[in-house]
Formats: sequence, C-alpha cells, structure tokens
Amino acid sequence: MSAPSAAARALVAGAYDTHVHVAPDVMERRIDDLDLAHRFAAVGLSGFVLKSHYVTTAERAAVVRKAVPGVDVLGAITLNGSMGGMNPAAVEIAGRLGARIVWMPTVDSRNQRTSTVGDLPGAKPAMWGALQADLHAQGIVPDVVEVVGEGGEVLDEVRQVLRVVARHDMVLATGHLAAAEIVAVVRAARDEGVRRIVVTHPEFTSQRLPVADQRALAGMGALLERCFTTPHTGKVAWDDLFANIRATGPAHSVLSSDLGQPFNPPVEDGLALFADRLLAAGFAADEVRTMAVTNSRLLAAG
Repeated sequence: MSAPSAAARALVAGAYDTHVHVAPDVMERRIDDLDLAHRFAAVGLSGFVLKSHYVTTAERAAVVRKAVPGVDVLGAITLNGSMGGMNPAAVEIAGRLGARIVWMPTVDSRNQRTSTVGDLPGAKPAMWGALQADLHAQGIVPDVVEVVGEGGEVLDEVRQVLRVVARHDMVLATGHLAAAEIVAVVRAARDEGVRRIVVTHPEFTSQRLPVADQRALAGMGALLERCFTTPHTGKVAWDDLFANIRATGPAHSVLSSDLGQPFNPPVEDGLALFADRLLAAGFAADEVRTMAVTNSRLLAAG
C-alpha cells in the first residue's frame, strides 16, 4: 500500500490512535513504543494507547512519555487470564498508574474461545492465535473469563470492575465479547457510572455485530471502534465497513489502526491511510475528522 496523501495527514493531525500493538510485547512487532512516539511527533499525531492482550502497559507508557515529551502515550489493561481475568485489584492498580483504557477479555473471552466463525477467504490471521495455540499445547489454559451468568445477567465481579473503571474515569472497551454480552455490559457500565465506552472493532471476525445492535449501542452513548486492520487484512469488506459507519452515523464512530504487526503498514500511517479510504468512499472531510480526531481525543482526555 502506498503512503497516505498529504491531505489525509493534515486531516488526522492531532488525533490519538487508541489501539496499537507495538514492542515490547510477547510476539514480534513492527516497531517499539519509543520509536513510534518519535514517528507520531513527526507526522503530527498527538499520541497513542498501548494495547496488549497479556500485560498491563501503564508503567511503560509513563516511561515513553518522559523519553519523548510532547507525545501523549497512554497505558491500558486487558482482562485476560494473564491479568487474573475479571480482576478488580489489577484494574485498580492500573488506574492508579494512569491507565486510560480497560478492555474486557479478548483471547480468553468465552466468545473468542468458542467462536467458530471463519475469516473471509484470504484474510490474514490474528497474530495472537499462534501464541494461544502454543500456550494451550503446553497445557497453559487460563479459565474462560466470564462476564454474564446463565440468564444473561452481568456478573457481580464485572460490576465491581466497572465501578473501579468509573472511579478512575477510565475508558471501558468491550474486547472480544459477543453481541449480547456487549449490550449487557454496556448497560451495566452506564448503570455503574462509566462515562466513556468503546465497542471494540464490531466488524472483527468473532464480533460481527449486526447494524441493529450497533445502532442500539450508539444510542446508549458508546462509540463504535472502526479498526483499519479489520478491512485491510480482509476480515471485513471495505464497503461493508463503510455501510456500517453510514448506518450508525460518523458521530458515533472512532477510528483506530490496530496496527503493529510486521506484515502491515507503518503504525503512524494507519489513521491517514484510513482517512484516504473514507474520503475516496465519499465521506466528507469533517466526518472523517470527527471520527479520527474529535472522538479519539474524547477518549484520550484525562
């Protein structure tokens, strides 16, 4: 893929990329967080959120902020088995360290563990799949991290985590939960006072949220995350992604890259490449700027 246009670079200037996978990590990455911070500064992006499926990143983010002044690098935690699952203590510590996003379980969610939905033909598989297979081959299989009971009610330990998220004014992201789980958790998060909620890549293979659910979640105040890698790696058709954005309204979407894999484009190009795609598809410049800049800054704000 060619480099993004100058117009797209200018359009996304000041944005945060709220979902990147970079080194140090437990799998190969295209770039590390320090070098990425310098590249973000060079292209006019304000900052990024360090996403890991396995470790908390708030301490690392603090180091990068000090090493590269002017780029706002933010930490996060994902509630998979390596973090103790639905662990309010881990979320509390992450919050005290300044973590900005708390992801519900991804690789250890029941939905991801049991999903039989296949990628589209030719799609590139997620890198964490190989690591999960290796762990399982060694007999290292964390318990599934549950979020709802048999009747669909949100579990008490999830509500406890949501209260911690609300107290620290962190952002809740829904991870790899199934549609019904996402709706239930978003409702509970609102009940518990969580102010900012992101529905993680609703077009991803194991999510594929119907438009009706996306509209309902937008009506609850959640932002729908549109990740560049989801269509770029063939997990959803670009036209289907564009249709979902139009159906729910650009004001309810936030762009992120989900980049960092060695075989994908440079992380710092992701938002601008996305902007070029959207502009070519007929989205107005102000719509793209709302999704890329206004809404990402809403999530990143302390």
